[in-house]
Amino acid sequence: MSLRLIPAIDLRGGRCVRLYQGRFDVETVYDDDPLRILARYRQLGARYVHVVDLDGARDGSQGNRETIERMTQEYPDLRIQVGGGVRSRDTAAGLFAVGVARIVVGSVAVSRSAEVQAWLREFGAGRLVLAFDVRLDTHGTPRLTTHGWETQTDTSLWDAVEGYLAHDARHVLCTDVARDGALAGPNLVLYEEAVRRYPTIEWQASGGVASGADLRALGATGIAAVISGRALLEERIPVEELRPFLPSA
Repeated sequence: MSLRLIPAIDLRGGRCVRLYQGRFDVETVYDDDPLRILARYRQLGARYVHVVDLDGARDGSQGNRETIERMTQEYPDLRIQVGGGVRSRDTAAGLFAVGVARIVVGSVAVSRSAEVQAWLREFGAGRLVLAFDVRLDTHGTPRLTTHGWETQTDTSLWDAVEGYLAHDARHVLCTDVARDGALAGPNLVLYEEAVRRYPTIEWQASGGVASGADLRALGATGIAAVISGRALLEERIPVEELRPFLPSA
């Protein structure tokens, strides 16, 4: 399986922004119109784009729904996967109704797993991405964080994934929050272990990508996709190093 690069666009108040390690008080604004960013990623050859509604992640407001709908309407050839504040079946169904290809489910996948398992059965495993954000404990075990990384749990990543295997979960997005936005390189050991433990899962990695070398190293772990935000927004990776990981480049 070849590694797919999925560019990320984080939305707050209708603008494209980045938070440092999930902190709302450390925000960088990249563009007042996220569709300009979306158009650039499409031109690069991306066919999947990862969109995070930060307002939704914080308070469940779905305040960026209009922007997301504009994205799907103006670029119907792009497959948009959306996360942030998807806390009910109706919210998920509403996003599918406006053309979103995949829903990314975070905190409720931890706190209300039986409900999310029902969504997998209703919408299909290919349309849901389980998002598990982790911090490593003192023993190196990845422990889940929830609610915009503000709540630390004792649940390990491995226990969380185990609970969904019987329900045909296919896509899991794992973010090492200590690496997010830091451009310090991805946690290769984490993703190697994830693939070794659960090779049937199509893993998506997030956090730390800063170079073409990082993309090549992630490809060697066997994961399916990598999500990159800041490095692409700031054009830190030369286009020729991105092309092998963009399906339509």
